[in-house]
Amino acid sequence: MRVALICHDSEPLTREGLARWLASFADLVGVVELREKGGRRGKRVRAELRRSGWVRFLDVMLFRLYYRLFLARTDRAWEQRLLNRLCERYPALPDTVPVKVAPSPNSEAVRAFLEAVRPDILIARCKVILKEEIFSIPPDGTFVMHPGICPEYRNAHGCFWAVATGDMERVGMTLLKIDRGIDTGPVYGYYKVDFDPKRESHVVLQHRVVFENLDALQARLQDIHAGRAEPLDTAGRSSTVWGQPWLTRYLRYRRREAVSRG
Repeated sequence: MRVALICHDSEPLTREGLARWLASFADLVGVVELREKGGRRGKRVRAELRRSGWVRFLDVMLFRLYYRLFLARTDRAWEQRLLNRLCERYPALPDTVPVKVAPSPNSEAVRAFLEAVRPDILIARCKVILKEEIFSIPPDGTFVMHPGICPEYRNAHGCFWAVATGDMERVGMTLLKIDRGIDTGPVYGYYKVDFDPKRESHVVLQHRVVFENLDALQARLQDIHAGRAEPLDTAGRSSTVWGQPWLTRYLRYRRREAVSRG
């Protein structure tokens, strides 16, 4: 099975840890390493502002500030410990794995690179919506490990919103095949973990639902490549697009947890 990976250079758990995992059971034929320019980050900010409006945008910014001040340091230490364990478990990538550095996964250079390395499956771990000319290259499909249960929790931070709304049965990750919509493609599996929402941040949770299910994900990807896997039936279920976390929802959830625990 030939696999390629798209990821950000600023996310070592994926760039290093997940890449090593892929290479342990498949032929990792290429890595697209995204090094975004400042203008692209600005575009995401403007898109969030258009979607949320000024009041909710402020809510989003306040949560990011709160996270940076009170949660980020602990999470970074946790991420480093996880990366160390992954590096102990999986060998380093061989120097022969080709790497394409690009500011965007939708560029002509990335398209040419992926067509040249010819992956059967492409794993997309990026914050950019892929164009069809990119996600349609691998014959078995392009897949995302979406942090949320689809179709109920589409778009970003589905784990956060499931916890924030008290929908604990739908806290998890979806293995999703990309189509033209936003997280609307065929679902090939749900992956969950036992967690403590009072002690663990949404960032830790989103990592855990991926990295604590690697064996099951490996088996599923192999089944997909072999033609043994069928998508799950999601017909008739509600479908909602969510966005970035809000501080007001986070604090409301923490108050609810405090009351429920006495």
